[in-house]
Amino acid sequence: MTSSKIRASTSATGSKGTVNVIATSVPKTSVPLRKKTVFQVQAKPGSKVFLAGDFNNWDCLKKELLDKDGSGFYQGAIVLPPGTYEYKFVINGTWCIDPGNSIFRPNRMGTLNSVIVVE
Repeated sequence: MTSSKIRASTSATGSKGTVNVIATSVPKTSVPLRKKTVFQVQAKPGSKVFLAGDFNNWDCLKKELLDKDGSGFYQGAIVLPPGTYEYKFVINGTWCIDPGNSIFRPNRMGTLNSVIVVE
């Protein structure tokens, strides 16, 4: 990362006196890019499917996944900064790991959480 500091000044004289204007640019900082991350799961058509994880404080009603064509294929996207996240699907009130993701880790409840890495 390169950063530069630029300082420019100018002055102007008018009927009210002299005004000095100084402009300083602040060094640029690196801001992590956020990425659209798609989650999908197959469930019985007509189900209520939600996504909960450490990215939304495990709120099991915050992010509903949609089955747009009634086939039972539920999908939703959230925007996440790079990092490693744990999550589960909540299907009709039952917490489930992601059957399409073989990466998981044990949690404090004695069950498993699915894990996704956003780069």
